[in-house]
Amino acid sequence: MLNDFYAHSLLNRPQSDWQRLEDHLNYTAELAAEFASAFGAAEWAFIAGKWHDLGKYSKEFQKYLRSQNGIDAHIEDAPGRVDHSTAGAHHAIEQIKMLGHLLAYCLAGHHSGLLDARAIGSSQEDRLKKKIPSFLDAPDSILKHNDLAIPAFLKQALASRNAFSISFFVRMVFSCLVDADFLDTERFMQPDKSELRTDLPKGVFRLMGKALDEFLQSFILSDAPVNGDRAEVRAACLQNAENPPGFFSLTVPTGGGKTLSSLAFALRHALTNDMQRIVYVVPFTTIIEQNADEFRKVMNRIQGISPDRLVIEHHSNFDPEKETPFSRLACENWNAPLIVTTSVQFYESLFANRTSHCRKLHNLARAVIILDEAQILPVDFLKPCLHVLKELAENYGSTVLLCTATQPAIHKRPDFLAGIENVREIIPNPPALYQRLKRVHVRDLGTQTDADISTHLKTEEQVLCVVNTRKHASILMKTLGKAEGHFHLSALMCPEHRSQKLQAIRERLVEGKTCRVVSTQLIEAGVDVDFPLVFRSMAGLDSIAQAAGRCNRNGRMPDLGRVFIFRSEHQAAERFVSETSNAAAQVLALYGDDPLSLESIERYFRLYYWDQTQRWDEHGILDRFKLDGSNPTFPFLFHFAAAAKDFRLILENTRPVVIPWNDKGEELCDTLRKLPCLNREIARRLQRYTVQIRSRAWYEQSNKTIEPVLDGSLAILISPQLNYSDDYGLHFDVSNPDSLIA
Repeated sequence: MLNDFYAHSLLNRPQSDWQRLEDHLNYTAELAAEFASAFGAAEWAFIAGKWHDLGKYSKEFQKYLRSQNGIDAHIEDAPGRVDHSTAGAHHAIEQIKMLGHLLAYCLAGHHSGLLDARAIGSSQEDRLKKKIPSFLDAPDSILKHNDLAIPAFLKQALASRNAFSISFFVRMVFSCLVDADFLDTERFMQPDKSELRTDLPKGVFRLMGKALDEFLQSFILSDAPVNGDRAEVRAACLQNAENPPGFFSLTVPTGGGKTLSSLAFALRHALTNDMQRIVYVVPFTTIIEQNADEFRKVMNRIQGISPDRLVIEHHSNFDPEKETPFSRLACENWNAPLIVTTSVQFYESLFANRTSHCRKLHNLARAVIILDEAQILPVDFLKPCLHVLKELAENYGSTVLLCTATQPAIHKRPDFLAGIENVREIIPNPPALYQRLKRVHVRDLGTQTDADISTHLKTEEQVLCVVNTRKHASILMKTLGKAEGHFHLSALMCPEHRSQKLQAIRERLVEGKTCRVVSTQLIEAGVDVDFPLVFRSMAGLDSIAQAAGRCNRNGRMPDLGRVFIFRSEHQAAERFVSETSNAAAQVLALYGDDPLSLESIERYFRLYYWDQTQRWDEHGILDRFKLDGSNPTFPFLFHFAAAAKDFRLILENTRPVVIPWNDKGEELCDTLRKLPCLNREIARRLQRYTVQIRSRAWYEQSNKTIEPVLDGSLAILISPQLNYSDDYGLHFDVSNPDSLIA
């Protein structure tokens, strides 16, 4: 009987309380179809939902479920497991023939992740050849299907043999399927968590836009000389927001109000074009908390809705090496009006194959995606990144806003054919705005020792020095000496700690007190501080421009602020910035009078991006997706796992340590020790108290200075009194607080 087939069981509960398989398949199908309707593929996702667990109709699976009931019975790689995901892949190809292969990738991978077409070990081809238990006890209402309507863009991709575009369609349908599957599983297995996912009221973007308008009034009333230009930038953003979706660029020098003006554009644009959400992508993990905090301050004006429901800050690195049902349910699916995330999280998710990483992708359809400092992309991944942005804008109804303080470096042009075309610039005359907002004079000091820089800093009452490495920042801070008004900032401080430091820095700057700050680049992008003088260790010209944006930021100085570039004595340890530094040095030699002009920035990107054609896809990511027209039985050679493995914007492997910093941090760590698994709410709160360290150090210190929890997915610092410094953050050598710095 049909009632004998179950999707999920519950420990120590009668079978009458278990979830019926047909109910699970139908609910998953309906929810997946709702998600995919955003890009015209509802029928594809509906069929995927109906067929994803066809293998659970086998007698073998039902017997296993009864013997191993509970959520662990849903794991496909558990001892004695029964494969229940391959059946749907077989059925899709039998029923839909060639195009069934596209669904087959989704179905075969809905637990293990999207597979490689051919590989040593598990592969899509092997799964399709695999002998599986019979699932023919499934009812006809589940097995049958309606004819599939092919979206126009998919038809075009098939006709033009655009393998990447076809593979991305698979990825998006897969996202709809796994998110729907997870949500229904959560609804049954963890109803208390599921109930927290309440819908927001309609018209939420209108409420958010009104809150932003009210928030901005306080800035308009202030006396900052740049406020007139900022108001013009915002007005241009609101005017252009009425246009249809696609590519836009916002070229505004640092301090011109890009962050809130781009948000104003996004809110108006989303409301005008009935879009689903806003995704704000920042270049560095270390600054994400400031942007999210700023947005929460804005949204706090909305009555009756917590800002935490409106703004999700997602840069979580709590990523276990092996997925479990609990880790999947705890992951973020970006179902909120405003997501703030990092470039690494954003781009790596778009090339990921694991289910927990992919489930959020469908929420990028019909989204407004703001790329802050859009030009900060590694040359080696430039082409894949641009390809995926084009897919989202051209085929999935998204708008991509390229924000930059320098100049859009990724527009298509005769000498950069891989770039993006049809980009609408929001600012009517960027060169004129640059001249009006010019607030600094840049000078090159040449090579300077730490003693030289320390002497320079001590002669100034308010000064910022930005260097390239944590170690250099620590050494320079020790050379400068400990004193009131001396501050050090690095990513070895947890975000909550850094926020407190930045608040103290801002207060001293406003009050005219001594304030000397040594920092890594974390202070550059998006951090609202205003110094009269800035020193910057040689780096890329875009980084120098960001540092310059912390100088005379509000234009209150009677003369131009001063920015000094120098070459440090630690250049051998700064090889990771050698390419950008060399390109910047060449430009400085030609444009010494104004190295931050739009002309000099264009020259810089010509050297760094445009003239390195052979490196635009250094790791062959696009080559992972091919078509084999001569093989109708296996035509789509998509290697999702290989692409995910090779697409790593940051190669250095790090792991998280949670810092019990202040009372809230201690309380959070106590809660964490008692949890059987990580849930979304705790994961979000942990981000404010987490420091990333190299994996080798993490394992060396395990069960010594740090306490692994949740099966080693993260660790808690055992003694912050010994291993956490108010000046330098996390360290593992009591006699040497910068022992962890590199």
